[in-house]
Amino acid sequence: MSSLLYLLGRAAFRARRRVLVIWLAALVLLLGGAALLSNGTDNTFSIPGTESQEAQDALARTFPQVSGTSAQLVAVAPTGTDVHDPAFQSAVESSAAAIAKIPQVTSASSPYSGPSTGNIAADGSAVIVPIQLSVAQTAVLPSTSDAIQKAGSDLEAALPKGSQVAVGGQLFSQTVAGISVTELLGIVVAFAVLIATFASVIAASLPLITALLGAGLSLSLIFAATHWLTIASTTPLLALMLGLAVGIDYALFIISRHQEQLKHGMTPEESAARAVATAGSAVVFAAVTVIIALVGLSVAGIPFLTTMGVAAALAVTIAVLISMTLTPALLGFAGMRVVAKRFRAPAAKTAPPVTHPVAGFWVRLVTRIPILTVVLVVALLGLVALPAATLRLALPDAGSLDEHEPARIAYDLIGEHFGPGYNGPLIATGSVIGSTDPVGLMNDLGAELKTVPGVAAVPLSTPNESGDTGIAQVVPTGAPDSAATQELVAKLRSMHDHFQREYGIDLSITGYTAAGIDISSRLGGALLPFALLVVGLSLVLLAIVFRSIVVPVTAALGYLLSIGAAFGVTSLVFMSGRLAGPLGVAHVGSVISFMPIIVMGVLFGLAMDYEVFLASRMREEHILGAATKDSVHKGFQGSAKVVTAAAVIMFAVFAAFIPGGDAQIQPIALGLAVGVAVDAFVVRMTLIPAVLVLFGRATWWMPRSWDRALPVLDIEGEGVQAELDAAGWPAPGTVYALAADGARAGGSGALDALVPPGGAIVVTGPGHTALALAIAGRAPLTAGRIKVDGLLLPVRRSSVRARAGVARLGRAADPVTAVRDAAEGRPAVVVVDGAEAVVGEERQRLAEELQRVADAGVAVVLAATAPEGSRSCCRSWRGCRPPPKHPPSTRPASKLPPPTRRSRKHPSPTRAPQTPPPWKEPPPKHPPRKHPPRKHPPRKHPPPRQPSPTPTPTPPIPATPSPSPPPPTSAATTPR
Repeated sequence: MSSLLYLLGRAAFRARRRVLVIWLAALVLLLGGAALLSNGTDNTFSIPGTESQEAQDALARTFPQVSGTSAQLVAVAPTGTDVHDPAFQSAVESSAAAIAKIPQVTSASSPYSGPSTGNIAADGSAVIVPIQLSVAQTAVLPSTSDAIQKAGSDLEAALPKGSQVAVGGQLFSQTVAGISVTELLGIVVAFAVLIATFASVIAASLPLITALLGAGLSLSLIFAATHWLTIASTTPLLALMLGLAVGIDYALFIISRHQEQLKHGMTPEESAARAVATAGSAVVFAAVTVIIALVGLSVAGIPFLTTMGVAAALAVTIAVLISMTLTPALLGFAGMRVVAKRFRAPAAKTAPPVTHPVAGFWVRLVTRIPILTVVLVVALLGLVALPAATLRLALPDAGSLDEHEPARIAYDLIGEHFGPGYNGPLIATGSVIGSTDPVGLMNDLGAELKTVPGVAAVPLSTPNESGDTGIAQVVPTGAPDSAATQELVAKLRSMHDHFQREYGIDLSITGYTAAGIDISSRLGGALLPFALLVVGLSLVLLAIVFRSIVVPVTAALGYLLSIGAAFGVTSLVFMSGRLAGPLGVAHVGSVISFMPIIVMGVLFGLAMDYEVFLASRMREEHILGAATKDSVHKGFQGSAKVVTAAAVIMFAVFAAFIPGGDAQIQPIALGLAVGVAVDAFVVRMTLIPAVLVLFGRATWWMPRSWDRALPVLDIEGEGVQAELDAAGWPAPGTVYALAADGARAGGSGALDALVPPGGAIVVTGPGHTALALAIAGRAPLTAGRIKVDGLLLPVRRSSVRARAGVARLGRAADPVTAVRDAAEGRPAVVVVDGAEAVVGEERQRLAEELQRVADAGVAVVLAATAPEGSRSCCRSWRGCRPPPKHPPSTRPASKLPPPTRRSRKHPSPTRAPQTPPPWKEPPPKHPPRKHPPRKHPPRKHPPPRQPSPTPTPTPPIPATPSPSPPPPTSAATTPR
């Protein structure tokens, strides 16, 4: 991946104008599409398969008069008077009649007559006018809502002085969330942190540009999608919050690496490409984890939550795409201006060593007595997480609105004069088609429902006009989001069989309150599977990345501590009311149902992000030979600055959505802000260093069988660094189809070889098949390096597979056809295994086919069991020489030509002339000189192989022809 990102970063840097124009054009097109297609958000929450949803769907078919949304008008009489005052009663009845004539309103019942007499307060201080609409909340026209609110204002003007009127109910229980000035403060804080981090206004501006562009693109797509999908108003806010946070952080990581490389003398183009390949690899890994976690919200089986997760994942995807393409393009425009002037002079080659005294002091402090640090941190976070046990989940209603909103005023007045249960009545419904007296049946049912503990009143119990479906409005004693109401719903549902026996009615409990309870229950049940999913994913991914057991286990446990602390603080604010006033929290008592699962998903990706950036530097120091404690100290100091800046920015962006924000987004923003702060500063930068030092050498241990079984995932740019180190090998200007330096696979010996296009090589001895397949990219290398068509193995293994054909003759019915199929498309190399088993005429045909393949410029690798087998096979082919009885002497790696990079897509600017294979060379004009034989003493043991010197990292340079390039020769080589 890092190699592809290197090429992507370099291409974006060079084509920066085109990249910028493409992204700006995409923004303009999507903004236009959103303006044309947007139908607005829809806060209709539903869960297919729940009792409340099935009952609501049945009512829509059999009792459509009550299947639409509803509203409530509450009128309070002046102090010292009664609602039965003739003037008061007359005004209320006139208002109810006027409201009933509003379009989309099916009924507005007078509380003084009919089945609505239960809507008069027991003390005669207030009345409720129930308003039933024929359509769902999202289908209500703005003119209808305005007309109902105007009717309330007209009634208040007509009532005696001192009366109070408010209109609320389900229709007005939710408002469309918007952006305020407070959210912009998060961007201002982020800009200040970026300036402090980069010490450059230009560098600090780039992450904001990319993040704002990504947020604009994602929001445009979301609003355009409302033309076809039902999207809640929380969705675009969540996407905006998450897109801004990760967009700034992803660009921060890349630009920070770019700045560091520029200060050490690297050119801007090369530095941008390497920054995208190294830091960008970690960014892609972090983004993928966030995306997987967000898409994993679908495990709950709730459509609106799945839509929310996919939309947020889309915002993260756009953010990472912009970071990988637009960020290097903008770095191309900025040039050297992203660093201080003292680093721009041509003579300035390296930056002075940078020390971080604060980071050094902190990591030494927390690792001085690591067991003490671990105990204190775990105890502290466990204590903070205790209030999470009282966290209650519910859907938002009018009680969560600002106290000055009309619907919130109506909510409070109803709760004060009638009781909290009138703000969330339940609907009991069922089929009464088998009854001969549906009216009497519903009266009897309503009378029994009044006797159920927890029921305050049953103001309505009636069948529909056709007499086949009955409904009963059940008012609980508790508030809609209270535990008492939840227990009442469970009690009524447990009496289903009793009602079936006594009244012959299949009774179901529905309504907005019951639906909210069902949604919360479904989401609560999904928390454990989702937690197992994200924790298991973190264990696997981090084990693949760091080849360790301690690192992924401690990272996953630290994530759980962060989640517990986030939920604990959220419970203190939204359940206990601590700091509710300063934070602008309008409603205390519950949080929105999907808050826990969303916070878990988002925080998982961010936690893995911080873990990767900190632990990768520590692992790098460990690989270089540092002891565990020293590697932790050095790695921490090398990455603490950028991780601190990223965490502060995340915290600022999330925290900006808390004060006075939308009731649905407030608990999510608080949970994410607290979770990020705790995870970055307490877990990753305090607990994890102490744990790693505590485990010592075992920190980086993994069983060998696990290490072999797990795939290799390069997120630190090791692959692109290996390619850059091998950029001059073989010699610049020379072209080899195959080059090997100390290559081993499957227990084979070490192979050193240079094979030109059309040349051939024979690989024999133990592990010959594994080594030949490794050359073709079909098996892993265990040591050394190989280049096939200029592509380095094992880094570009997938690309080599496309440039190498394999013919396993032992499995083929026709050996010639197998070789022909392997050479189809003219690959750079064809690997032939099992040729020594071919005999008779087939051997001659095989030799002719191999000759044809070599004549086409394809290098041939023959894998044989033993030298004798390959010698027997090669006698029939003039293009191949059998291996000698003893392994040929090869130049040590230190004397090999310096590496070069080349591929078919990106050939060298000047290609050296191909030297023909030795079997095609003309005979010499003069007989070769004869030398007297030399006597050598017998050698009992071959000399030990000299280790290859570590190549100096150099930027890739264009291959140029050597003045006198050494002629490549086709050699039959046996691995040593």
